[in-house]
Amino acid sequence: MNTLALRNLFRHRVRSLVTLAAIAFSTIVLVLAAGFIEWIFFDLRASTIETGLGHLQVSRNGYSEHGLADPYAYLLGDKSPELARLESEPHVVAVGKRLNVNGLLSFQESTLSFVGVGVEPDKEAVISRNLAFVSGRNLSAGAKDQVVLGEGLAANLGVNTSDRVVMLVNTESGSVNAVEATVQGVFTTQVRALDDVALRMPIAMARRLLRADGAHVWVVALDNVDAVDATAASVGGALDPARFEVFRWIDLSDFFTKTVTFLSGQLGVMRVLIAVIIVLGVSNMLIMNVLERTGEIGTLMALGIRRRQVVALFMTESFYLGLIGGLAGLLLSLVAARVISDIGVPMPPPPGRTVGYLGAIRVTWPILLSAVSVSLGTTLLAGIYPARKASRLVIVDALRYNR
Repeated sequence: MNTLALRNLFRHRVRSLVTLAAIAFSTIVLVLAAGFIEWIFFDLRASTIETGLGHLQVSRNGYSEHGLADPYAYLLGDKSPELARLESEPHVVAVGKRLNVNGLLSFQESTLSFVGVGVEPDKEAVISRNLAFVSGRNLSAGAKDQVVLGEGLAANLGVNTSDRVVMLVNTESGSVNAVEATVQGVFTTQVRALDDVALRMPIAMARRLLRADGAHVWVVALDNVDAVDATAASVGGALDPARFEVFRWIDLSDFFTKTVTFLSGQLGVMRVLIAVIIVLGVSNMLIMNVLERTGEIGTLMALGIRRRQVVALFMTESFYLGLIGGLAGLLLSLVAARVISDIGVPMPPPPGRTVGYLGAIRVTWPILLSAVSVSLGTTLLAGIYPARKASRLVIVDALRYNR
């Protein structure tokens, strides 16, 4: 049956090659589109995590909702046993303390509000390793009176590296405190709204400025992003939920979640459209085969071939169409993905960001399996009607066909 199906498939070579080319092209489109979207997810995830968000964040219970109104009520202690427990987790590479600071930044005659954070420079070198600097450099490990500013904030104030600026904040008692610091560097997160207000300083300076001890958040960097869920579950089970709350990076990135939902929906629509195209093309080819081989089918049934065997014959032809076309499409898509990735796809800045980028194609095994499944599934679906039509032919009428 398999040999006969293959021989029948190439009796009309031009028709079969056109159909196979359509299936292969559809497979290529699926792989490249899915690979490009997968690369966007991969790159956006890495950018989101490694520019400061971290893999996990731990804070006092209620800080995410009420911490802005009363930040001093949600401080974490430096010598907390929970911190040591967090650092002992298997996949944890670094745990950085952060103290959030909001206030005013002055330079010469200009004053602007800032949203700052006190960090541990040595830990942040791991947590925020993809933070890009426009000028200057990041905070030094032993820094005492250094700050780094967001690109927009520095531009609006007219500040350059090595300039001296003054920060003013309200302390817990309601008094005003000020600290002078040197601008060590200017960075960009590529998010315009954040760069216009962002400021970083050593956590010791932030504590001196606020006249407070401790930290608001512990930011955790892991050695593997795939360990996020397991580590979050382990940490959440070890810490008292009445005192602490644990957030995964994806819980804190609304933009990433919406991007995944939107692009996944677009890819689903594309799969449906391609499936419809393959079904129509293969069905048309097999129906033509049935019409041209009506007399032959009648002869086979007259010789004792059962109707279910006729169905199996045409379904086997459909299977081979999907298999050959799908495999050819996979091989060509791998070559195309490599070439496109080497060249790069120029992309404009995403909404809210300031810098464009070069896209690439990231092909994974699930993408390849999904593309093959679509090609095989649709060709088998397309073969059902022609196979049933062939099996229901009346033997006498089939034998007299075209006579």
